[in-house]
Amino acid sequence: MSVAVPRGGRLVRSLDRPGVLALGFGLLGLGYRLALILLTVPGSNSDEATFGLVALHIAQGRELPVFLYGQHYMGTVQSYLAAPLFLLFGAGWTTLRIPLLFLYAAFLYLAYRLTRRLYSPWLATFTVGILALGGERVVRDQITAVGGRPEVKPAVLGLLLIALALGQRRSRHRLWAFGLFGLVTGLCVWDDWLVLPYLAVAFGVLLVGCWRDLLGWAGVVLVAGFLLGVAPLVVDNLTAPAGQDSISVLRQVSEGEVPSTPGSTRLHGALLVGIPLAGGLCRPERCDAVEMSWGVFYLALLLAAGVLAVLGLVRAGRRSAATGPPDSGAVRAARIGYATQLALVLGAALTIAAYARSSLAGSAPLASARYLSILQISLPAVLWPLWLVARWSGRLAAGPLTRVAGVLASAVLALLVVLLFGTSAHLVGEIGTIRAEERQQRELARTLERAGVTAVYAEYWTCNRLVFVTRERVACAVLGENLRPGQDRYPAYPRRVRAAERPAFVFEAGTVADAAFQALRHRSGVPVGVTQVGRHRIYLPAAPLRPPG
Repeated sequence: MSVAVPRGGRLVRSLDRPGVLALGFGLLGLGYRLALILLTVPGSNSDEATFGLVALHIAQGRELPVFLYGQHYMGTVQSYLAAPLFLLFGAGWTTLRIPLLFLYAAFLYLAYRLTRRLYSPWLATFTVGILALGGERVVRDQITAVGGRPEVKPAVLGLLLIALALGQRRSRHRLWAFGLFGLVTGLCVWDDWLVLPYLAVAFGVLLVGCWRDLLGWAGVVLVAGFLLGVAPLVVDNLTAPAGQDSISVLRQVSEGEVPSTPGSTRLHGALLVGIPLAGGLCRPERCDAVEMSWGVFYLALLLAAGVLAVLGLVRAGRRSAATGPPDSGAVRAARIGYATQLALVLGAALTIAAYARSSLAGSAPLASARYLSILQISLPAVLWPLWLVARWSGRLAAGPLTRVAGVLASAVLALLVVLLFGTSAHLVGEIGTIRAEERQQRELARTLERAGVTAVYAEYWTCNRLVFVTRERVACAVLGENLRPGQDRYPAYPRRVRAAERPAFVFEAGTVADAAFQALRHRSGVPVGVTQVGRHRIYLPAAPLRPPG
């Protein structure tokens, strides 16, 4: 990463060429995402607004929630990170997203460090370049408050680097490192259970390199750190009413949201849609044939990377048997390095397998592919077989077949970059449309406030977004398409709406809910004023009008 350069009679650390280029790619990626954050791109929604409302309540000292409102299994780390900025600069989409930019910067840095240590400097640079690009799906998972994924990815890379340093005996403060490993693991378990496969393999690397240490004080410190990190989840679940603990809620969600789908449909959704979409190769609305083929190719590369890691472990074992104790340090370092490579492969494989078991993989792969975004952690492992073949083909002694294979590998790497550039350019082309939609949402909020409206009924994707934009000056209760009560994440808001004398109604024109309200309006005979704001209609009843149920 850096080299010692003589300057003025002393040695000064300076970045080498791969490090300089990686820094440039990283700064471009950060600048790109900062510009998007300032433009509120990707667009906001009610899920993200819920994280913002949690942060607002934390900043005001009203509540200290362990889980996201209405979602008793999603931690609120992102809200706690945003709360200080809300205190200093006020609540808004930009202040909600800025902490995620720092998490992305940490992810790039740690990905570079780990890739350079396990594979090669130039692959580390190429990995940063790939991660600097990003279409809608990728940057949404990186710079919007969507829960868990922006913070657990750098956390896992940090855990692997700690385990690698401990196993290779490069850490000078070993007990502190064990404690930090436990603390970060516990925080991840509280924050987002999607990362459990990667936590398991990271702990496996620690066991391979330090199992003897874990039998002593190191194990005690690690467990203490873990319990401290996971304490919010444990305490909340111990005091939760029956059926409201995290495991019960997750079981209800997984069993009750969507019907069961055939295994072949789930595999198609996971491999041919989920993997390329989560990797940023597809547009949000579809994946083409070339892009879908990346899913199969990804599995092949993952298998090749696993074979390379296992072969490395076998060679390290043979070398240990041949050289004996004098070379044990170098052998240990090699063994832990290959074990970490294997961990990246197994983490990705377990994550894909877990997703493929879900009915969502078959019924809604375009919407649920976000659950595979943590596969970015394993990107260096997936690229490594291609990188090796391309590098070998450049040697003078390479034969014709090797050169052909190298050309094909280089072509795949180039195609990957082209596809990522394409989805990034598509997002840039959509900025105008997204900005116009955000302006409509702000105008909707301003129109309601100018009319003196403080309580409304609306559908889910309008409600919490409206509450957050107005800083809770307007409360909102969710209605479904049949005007029955919908998914209200924070009970105080629907209580305010029900207590209001004449709440307004807000629906998108032409939707099922809008048609249902028109029927209710005609049955009741109550005069209703109508104001059109973009796609939305604001209905202001002249007398109290309540939805059925």
